[in-house]
Amino acid sequence: MTSEPPLPPDLRALFADPVRRSLSVPLPPGRPVAPQDDAGRPAFWLSDGPAPEGLWSRLREEHPRSGLWPLLLDALDDHDPEYRPWGTGEVAPAEMTSPGAHDPAALLAAWWAEHTDISTSEPDTAPFGRTWPGLAPQPPTGADPDRIADGLARQLLTDHPSMRLGLVAADRGADALAAAGWFGPANYTEDTAEISAVLRSWEDRFGARVVGVGFSTLLLSVAAPPTTHDQALAVAAEHFAFCPDNVWQGVTPLSAYAERLVGDHSWAFWWD
Repeated sequence: MTSEPPLPPDLRALFADPVRRSLSVPLPPGRPVAPQDDAGRPAFWLSDGPAPEGLWSRLREEHPRSGLWPLLLDALDDHDPEYRPWGTGEVAPAEMTSPGAHDPAALLAAWWAEHTDISTSEPDTAPFGRTWPGLAPQPPTGADPDRIADGLARQLLTDHPSMRLGLVAADRGADALAAAGWFGPANYTEDTAEISAVLRSWEDRFGARVVGVGFSTLLLSVAAPPTTHDQALAVAAEHFAFCPDNVWQGVTPLSAYAERLVGDHSWAFWWD
């Protein structure tokens, strides 16, 4: 019986403590990236060029053994040779708390209160107004989360073939953003562990998976999306609390935004 190949040194360096991990998938040329102005351990591994087709799915399958969650990473400017923020290490994992330290329901309720504490925003959130409706209930079992995630990864690389591959040492995909020290929602929270805490809840309730990340964008696959408008309204409320720019600078009011969530197996977010 042969054992799986151990992680190479540049990938083992991503872990805070020595662990027994393996990875049987060959990687393209790449390098570990340390946080800017930080002499500590690397925050993630980044491919030197575009992610090869099909590799995201193979690495996702290896995650239980490797402990490395794959991300498809987009740059602020595709023509930027430094590939900000990833290639320049504009991240700060040491400044993030633990996702497990936060209650996602309490976070969403507090964010809803903050975002609706503006008189002009109340029409945006009809039919709820300023009243937080609570967490959306977990829908019936949906499709296979891994199959949906693999499909989204394939589509994402078809639409954006320049995206690079990232690997982050994280127990689950939701934690990868905090572990990497991503600052995408910095105008709303500087602690990305809060974002990861909500993503944990979405993983559990909707079979969500973190697939693509940009400078201030996030793309999730969703195995069990809402199937009715009423269900979608409850989910839309969580989206507004999580990322109000989706509604304020996207589709408004909330009821119109909810229509787009019915049966949609991908959720996209953008923070201004």
